[in-house]
Amino acid sequence: MRTPNAAVDADPTEEVAMADGADAPSAADDLEWFTGVVREHSTTIVRYFARRGPRQDAEDLAADVFATAWRRRHDVPREAVLPWLYRTAGFTLANHRRKIVDLPVDQVPETGMARVGDDPELSTLFDAELRGALESVGERDRRILLLHAWEGLDGEELAAVLGITRSGADAALSRARKRLREAWGERLSF
Repeated sequence: MRTPNAAVDADPTEEVAMADGADAPSAADDLEWFTGVVREHSTTIVRYFARRGPRQDAEDLAADVFATAWRRRHDVPREAVLPWLYRTAGFTLANHRRKIVDLPVDQVPETGMARVGDDPELSTLFDAELRGALESVGERDRRILLLHAWEGLDGEELAAVLGITRSGADAALSRARKRLREAWGERLSF
């Protein structure tokens, strides 16, 4: 996996602060923190991408997340590094998908529903009925359900990834579960 070059990504304001004698984090402290973050979370972030897209892209996308973490190291909340990484991974994946989709404007669907066969997350699920139920709940609900089920996020971590409050995340998860139960019930009633 690629590691950002500290000399290339160095923040010029840090150098000014250090030259002025201000209390700025040392480069060694930053590097130690970053190395620990990569060691602790790299496998998790690579797996996040591997479950959502082509496996050959997973390591490169994870490297992009860690490069962003290095550049924004002073913005990463030390008490919630993994949720911050997941949130950044979500943005990175969305950007990656936009790059590879060549869809003329006249062919853009009116609804936000993605086809099951085109979605790697759903393709990996083995049960066709569950895939159909997950597809019918909508993209946001599906994302919440999969972050909870696959990544084990709930509470504060889920809230941080979604960029909402803890109570908002709990409510969103509850609504997503309810919609999935309803969709599942509709699919099973003949």
